[in-house]
Amino acid sequence: ESDVAPLKEKLTQALFDHIPVGVGSEGIIPCRSQDLEEALQLGVDWSVREGYAWCEDKEHCEEYGRMLNADPTKVSSRAKKRGLPQMGTLGAGNHYAEIQVVEEVYDKFAAKKMGIDRKGQVCVMIHSGSRGLGHQVATDALVEMERAMGRDGITTNDRQLACARIGSQEGQNYLAAMAAAANYAWVNRSSMTFLTRQAFSKVFQQPADDLDMHLIYDVSHNIAKIEEHVVDGVAKQLLVHRKGSTRAFPPHHPLIPADYQLTGQPVLIGGTMGTCSYVLTGTEVGMRETFGSTCHGAGRALSRSQALRELKSQDVLAKLNAAGIMVRIASPKLAAEEADEAYKDVESVIETCHQAGISKKTVRLKPLAVIKG
Repeated sequence: ESDVAPLKEKLTQALFDHIPVGVGSEGIIPCRSQDLEEALQLGVDWSVREGYAWCEDKEHCEEYGRMLNADPTKVSSRAKKRGLPQMGTLGAGNHYAEIQVVEEVYDKFAAKKMGIDRKGQVCVMIHSGSRGLGHQVATDALVEMERAMGRDGITTNDRQLACARIGSQEGQNYLAAMAAAANYAWVNRSSMTFLTRQAFSKVFQQPADDLDMHLIYDVSHNIAKIEEHVVDGVAKQLLVHRKGSTRAFPPHHPLIPADYQLTGQPVLIGGTMGTCSYVLTGTEVGMRETFGSTCHGAGRALSRSQALRELKSQDVLAKLNAAGIMVRIASPKLAAEEADEAYKDVESVIETCHQAGISKKTVRLKPLAVIKG
């Protein structure tokens, strides 16, 4: 933290300059149609091949950064058109890149395995996904699935809950397209990791490797995956939907990296701009009780429109400034939408998950600087 303090303004600006933000923002990672097709198929393997990710990064991604059942031919041309210019972009809404500092270490052993076991240590947390491409994949699937529901006699009480039988053509098409969108998300986040490393290297005038800018973990927040879980004492293959939740696998699980076999999988939980974020680990209780899942953040307390009515962006920014938190936001009104008051108390949410035993507190981080769309 003492290294960053005198350069905080410069670092914040460098990060904002390097990572494109905002609705419809366009990336600076060169991406032709052929590149996009390969990225949808290969995920982080594409980033490694193109020099945007380190080989070791792949080890620290959920699914090693690549869903093998991805089929780019199931992604519509409209979705691809939206995704093509957005490679390596943050987007808007609740997406962010934050420079954070370790404030509290709860589990020394797990934190040491992750390499963040010292108070005052600086990290960067990035929250983003598959951007316009993933949104379009979902929109396309809703249309297909609504037709399938009519054909198969399936009813739900909400249009947004459109669904199809897993084994149906629509179900299989969606899983293949969603996997391709997940691969795009890994490429997008790894591209921003590359840009973050570049920004820090530029400011500190040292290679990212010397600055110890290693990836701790990359985990998804919206994804459906076929996994094996024990139900009533019987091992079953299930399609686990994690919508606004995070995979949190326990120690010794075969699908988590060798580095984290003794600690359980790292779980990244974003708080709000002025509060704190957490790194947790997965547990055996979570594996039994919640299919190896935990929360993914604080969750909204106010809708966006309500937040805009009740809060003023300039007040929110002034409060953050008074707390010594640097902020760069492309759209000023987003400050009110994303204010601390618009969200539930992240500490209560984390404590609930910790007490329930579905994930375990490891590290608390407070923000030094926030980049948003």
